[in-house]
Amino acid sequence: MNQLHHFHIEHAGHSISVDVSGGHHREVELLVDGREVGHREDRNADRLTLSGELPEDPPRPFAVRVEARPHHRSQPPTCTLVLAGDEFPVPDRTPGRRPDHRVR
Repeated sequence: MNQLHHFHIEHAGHSISVDVSGGHHREVELLVDGREVGHREDRNADRLTLSGELPEDPPRPFAVRVEARPHHRSQPPTCTLVLAGDEFPVPDRTPGRRPDHRVR
């Protein structure tokens, strides 16, 4: 069964979205301000990392890390924004899912 998850965060005036699809074959798409800046596919990957840049002067590099829970396939993956050594959880905004209230 194919599962779809949409993660989204507003950070430093930019919109960062991560779309995750797949079960055994995971596909991750990274968008900044609505533009695709990264795409990755992997089979049976429990952790995928994509890199991008915030369009500033100078551009600021960042990464997003998507982690599946291999022993808990019924639970959704998690997504983390890594920027300048800081980590920020990216809330799951998949329709029908309750937002993670721990993120502010």
